[in-house]
Amino acid sequence: MIPDLAEADQRRACDLFSPWGALGRVLTALRALRLKTVFLGCTLLMACAPAETPPSRASASLATDLPPIRTFATRAASPPLRSNADMARDFLDLHFRLEGGTTMPVFTRFEGPVSVAVTGAAPATLRMDLEALLTRLRREAGINVRLRAPGEVPASVTIEAVSRARIQRLLPHAACFVVPNVSSIEEYRRARRLPQTDWKNLRSRERLAIFVPNDVNPQELRDCLHEELAQALGPLNDLYRLRDSVFNDDNVHAVLTGFDMLMLRATYDPSLKTGMTREEVAARLPAILSRLNPAGARRASAPLPQTPSAWTSAVETALGGSATRAQRVRAAHTAAHIAEAQGWQDHRRAFGHFLIGRTLETSAPEQAEAHFRTALNYLGTGPDTAPHRALNQSRLAAYALRAGNVARAEQLIDTAYGAAQTSQNAALMATLLTLKAHIAESRGDHRRATALRAESAGWALYGNGPGAVIALTPREVAAAGPSRRR
Repeated sequence: MIPDLAEADQRRACDLFSPWGALGRVLTALRALRLKTVFLGCTLLMACAPAETPPSRASASLATDLPPIRTFATRAASPPLRSNADMARDFLDLHFRLEGGTTMPVFTRFEGPVSVAVTGAAPATLRMDLEALLTRLRREAGINVRLRAPGEVPASVTIEAVSRARIQRLLPHAACFVVPNVSSIEEYRRARRLPQTDWKNLRSRERLAIFVPNDVNPQELRDCLHEELAQALGPLNDLYRLRDSVFNDDNVHAVLTGFDMLMLRATYDPSLKTGMTREEVAARLPAILSRLNPAGARRASAPLPQTPSAWTSAVETALGGSATRAQRVRAAHTAAHIAEAQGWQDHRRAFGHFLIGRTLETSAPEQAEAHFRTALNYLGTGPDTAPHRALNQSRLAAYALRAGNVARAEQLIDTAYGAAQTSQNAALMATLLTLKAHIAESRGDHRRATALRAESAGWALYGNGPGAVIALTPREVAAAGPSRRR
């Protein structure tokens, strides 16, 4: 999140991937499934196993049957699938505008090597996820970025881990944020109303600080690292029209995508430098993108229209934790109506229906199901919207299971699981594995059900945190059958 004096009260749509956000609540709203939460009186497991490595039970320090926390291997993202002409427009809008609409007069980036320091009470997973992110930034974006050597001061970027409450005392709606020209949250507290910490006054990047919560689940912390470090290094704006980027406050994508890496690689291309105007950067972009992404030069332009502020405001209200349920319902419908009036046929049209479905899951499940189906109709079949589809497919799978349509549920679960795995959404993976376990249990395959529950628990520890692991009993699966549908 990019705060400045004019934009400090902007909402961050962080609900989707919070421990009890939309993904953690895929089944909660479906009362027929009778979701049960098991609270674990334990601390976070320190042993972390990549997805490809069988987790060692000996590495778990708890006297329980839970496996170690699961984590993701470091992998490069797939390249973007849009035209370079469209991505040049995106690059300019990301760099030369702030979220509140302020126009930036010049292009900025770090000039020279970038060092990163970690301060505060950092959880064990922070360093692991940060090192994986820095590796990707070096390999995929070509940025000379590394952890600061001992005794080396000051760092270009300081990542300070503090409590969520301390972050929200400064920015009430922020999950995490990045600020220029400071190196600690205390320094920011003293200077927060001074021109030096206002992004619209930025003319060069020398020293920035990122503030992340140290009392949230590992996935939420990792998501903050990806977005805030990317914005510390490059683009300052977020655009709802981007369907394949973390620079989008719908938070569907949580780790840097191929599009994001291309934007960052272009940001640090030798042809650009701090102080250039929008016109100067625009003149160089076609050659830069053609060199970095030759496939994009052969793709036809299909630009999406700008997003009106009324739609953005409605979405932020529908996602906002401070709004009442009635306000969220009205805002979700407003977003859908605006998208229809605009004639959109893209992921933003789908997102309005997804938001309506979320708000109706408990009170009107049949209407909610219809909206999730409608959302899928606007998401196509391409990989860039696979995470969007998975959000809806996971919910539709629960409805199918409740209706006794196990074959349909399995199809939806498998499709959504592949997308969740590719987009590194452990919370959704845990939920889908739990559903698969109950299907196996209902068929009498107890060994497979046990294995799926163990795998689900490992991913839930990363995606939901150690305080909650989703569990359903066979009796509750039976309650999801057709005889209990209503």
